[in-house]
Amino acid sequence: MKSVIAFIFILFVSLSAQDVKETKKIGFDTTANPAMDLKTAIVQAKKEKKNIILDVGGEWCIWCHRLHEFIEANVGIKTLLEKNYVVVKVNFSKGNKNEEFLKDYPKIPGYPHLFVLNRSGKLLHSQDTGLLEKEKSYDEKKLMSFLKKWAKKK
Repeated sequence: MKSVIAFIFILFVSLSAQDVKETKKIGFDTTANPAMDLKTAIVQAKKEKKNIILDVGGEWCIWCHRLHEFIEANVGIKTLLEKNYVVVKVNFSKGNKNEEFLKDYPKIPGYPHLFVLNRSGKLLHSQDTGLLEKEKSYDEKKLMSFLKKWAKKK
């Protein structure tokens, strides 16, 4: 009986260890001030003649991690994003929903959510990222099309 219990315990511990991954931080800071971050982004966007993407989500959000990992793994998308946009991560979590900052933007149906702004900070587009998904990741063609469409300098 002791050997069966020991076996079950070892099996449980090993399976639990496989499920535990060290979650890589992807830039959603609960203490950040998005209004100040946007002001800084506007200065940079004007200087570099880029549009701005507000990436709204949180470290808790599996789809936020999937989007980040998808972009990091796709050189074409990452290059297009870096060449044409200044990205501002806006935290949304139980502890800090950034409601004061987000009240001026359209309702967010789910996370992550992307707002495209021109270099002066004017809203150009609100993007539900669920429309860019494919299975348990993102669709390269849809994401590339979205980024190309809104990369136009306005």
